[in-house]
Amino acid sequence: MIDIIDALEAKRRGIFNRSAEVDIGITSRVADIIADVRQRGDVALAEYTRLYDKCDYDGKPVSKEEIDAAYARCDSAMIDILREAHANIAAFHSRQLGGGFEMNGEDGIVLGQKATPLARVGIYVPGGTASYPSTVLMNATPAKIAGVGEIIMVTPAGRIKDEILIAADIAGVDKIYKVGGAQAIAALAYGTESIAAVDKITGPGNIYVATAKRLVFGQVDIDMIAGPSEVLIVADSSADADCVAADMLSQAEHDRLASSVLVTDDRDLAARVAVNVERRLASLPRAEIAAASISDNGKIIVCDSIDEAIDIANAIAPEHLELYTRFPFDDLKKVRNAGSIFLGGNTPEPVGDYFAGPNHTLPTGGSARFSSPLSAEDFIKRSSYIYYTDKALERSKDKIIAFATSEGLTAHAESVAARFKK
Repeated sequence: MIDIIDALEAKRRGIFNRSAEVDIGITSRVADIIADVRQRGDVALAEYTRLYDKCDYDGKPVSKEEIDAAYARCDSAMIDILREAHANIAAFHSRQLGGGFEMNGEDGIVLGQKATPLARVGIYVPGGTASYPSTVLMNATPAKIAGVGEIIMVTPAGRIKDEILIAADIAGVDKIYKVGGAQAIAALAYGTESIAAVDKITGPGNIYVATAKRLVFGQVDIDMIAGPSEVLIVADSSADADCVAADMLSQAEHDRLASSVLVTDDRDLAARVAVNVERRLASLPRAEIAAASISDNGKIIVCDSIDEAIDIANAIAPEHLELYTRFPFDDLKKVRNAGSIFLGGNTPEPVGDYFAGPNHTLPTGGSARFSSPLSAEDFIKRSSYIYYTDKALERSKDKIIAFATSEGLTAHAESVAARFKK
């Protein structure tokens, strides 16, 4: 049975803190794999692929024939859904792009900022039961919108789900390699004989993939270190208890570590939601996973008001926040910390997972306090540029020289002064 507790008790238990601990053993093992792939390239990739996926790695990208065969096997209605979802995602992310700018100042000074798409990015797509075409669309589409030159996708060896290949084709992925795990992240970061090194790696994965991404950060950029999925629902007495229960379970079925939390000012609603969670659990195909998630990480918190509920939400900073209230747009103004926000009773979290358009790659573990969803702008870098005329430099030289001198950087000062000693 899911716990129903009051706000003070929730705070005492430390429920507001979801930070993950680093496993030193996994970190060491992943570091060894990365070092091995750096040194031996495709030979190491082949060995790890045989060891972990029981398949051969031939270094060749997925062929057009394999993609065509996936289209032929897949239900045409599903293909249309993937295309429509892609169109929605592309339309939303197209609005995120901001160009450079240029300022013209006194004495011919020119200052500006130049936006340049990344040359090559890598997308990691999990295999097995966590093989989701939505992951492909949410990672590849904004990269394509941003103008990335080449998109490389890696996914564990074996038979790739047809919808994964079709989503990659629709979203404009250039190459797909059948290799997964920490070794795939190492290949993307450092390059091998078959896989070119990229500038950024995005996409979710298990603890080994997440650890590898953390370790290669600096060599390449990454999107984020994603933790277990989370939903927090703020609901008042207008909410439907059965729908709230269904929304909580939609996250709980992801993973035993997933977190589903309801915060409400209505104790009667809390009791009815708890009953409906138990009833719905019994019929879920992934009931064992969902039940463990609800038991370990599911909570119903009862507080005095919706304003207090939103304060709790801001403290937890959830990945997904549902405002299942009478006046969700008013309540939206009070939200400071959330990855993605779902307004009203007709917008359950799966609307954002698959179809609406905003990205579903979101900050977890409280990192929504300081970070944002994946966007098209994440695939663009910015460079500033400066142009001074001789007159402009002469007007500012004494101030620059004084500033450099005050910091003890004599050569800095002399590089300016040298232009006036000729």
